[in-house]
Amino acid sequence: MIQRGNNKQAIFFCDADRKMSLADLRDGLARYGCALHAYVLMTNHVHLLLTPGQDDAVGQLMQSLGRRYVGYINRSYGRTGTLWEGRFKSTIVDAEDYVMACYHYIEANPVRAHMVAQATDYPWSSFGANGHGFANSLITPHQVYSELGATQDARQARYRALFDEGLAEEIITLLRDSAQRGWVAGSDRFRRQIEAALGRRVERPVRGRPRKKQEEEVKVDHQARLL
Repeated sequence: MIQRGNNKQAIFFCDADRKMSLADLRDGLARYGCALHAYVLMTNHVHLLLTPGQDDAVGQLMQSLGRRYVGYINRSYGRTGTLWEGRFKSTIVDAEDYVMACYHYIEANPVRAHMVAQATDYPWSSFGANGHGFANSLITPHQVYSELGATQDARQARYRALFDEGLAEEIITLLRDSAQRGWVAGSDRFRRQIEAALGRRVERPVRGRPRKKQEEEVKVDHQARLL
């Protein structure tokens, strides 16, 4: 999932803001039954990879987080009005094919933005937990992550190796476009299953055809969601 600041403006102004956002996220995950696998707090947006435990959990979580954090920012800085650029963007992810790419896409965001040289240098992401085993009560390993190795050390070593291998530009583009437009990231078979369940297209439309209006919320079989 992606939640951006209005007009691409900053949403975090100091470390205290980031800590408050993560505290709200921790409370929300428990309240709405979502498992968080990866995250990053950038200057003007947030990325989350999570699995909801029930229908509409994602929408409820994001609505709660948005309201609480905007209230905190407005009180702290004497401002009024909205902070967010509309509703959050998200996509359903085929875990078998793309969940590890989503981990990488999210946690390498500060590197692609030239904020740090390596993902491990950025303190406001889940890379420390996933790549080095640092304690982080926010994170629940996805099953695909857990299958990277038989031990915690082996999983972390394999995970760091994936970052060394890099992420192909076409995968970065696919994940970015899918989240922005609500397309499903997965195999043809997976997309057909989601289309049958939702009754609408979930991939790039054929050129020349009008786009169908996106539904307000998408939830199918508690698949992982990239936000």
